[in-house]
Amino acid sequence: QLQLSESGGGLVQPGGSLRLSCSASRMTATMAWYRQAPGKQRELVATFTTTPNINYSDSVKGRFTISRDDNEKKIYLEMKSLKPEDTAVYYCYARSGLRTYWGQGTQVTVSP
Repeated sequence: QLQLSESGGGLVQPGGSLRLSCSASRMTATMAWYRQAPGKQRELVATFTTTPNINYSDSVKGRFTISRDDNEKKIYLEMKSLKPEDTAVYYCYARSGLRTYWGQGTQVTVSP
């Protein structure tokens, strides 16, 4: 079993920054951040893969940075130059073998 818990969401003005954190009961090679905006499908934002490699969606490249601290059992998402279209619930994700795990999500709202 693996538990994930996100924190750090909130309300921010366009152009602002936020840092999301995800605490994990254990770390895996494949961990990621997803987001889901109202009325839209959940989409991948940034991920660590087993290569190892880091991938970003085109919509956040150059603005968001994913990082991890295996000692602290956390992954982070540093978000800069936020736009209203970044408004969504952000979810932490992990895969272990064939099993996938999700956090409960944290709301990010970008609005004047």
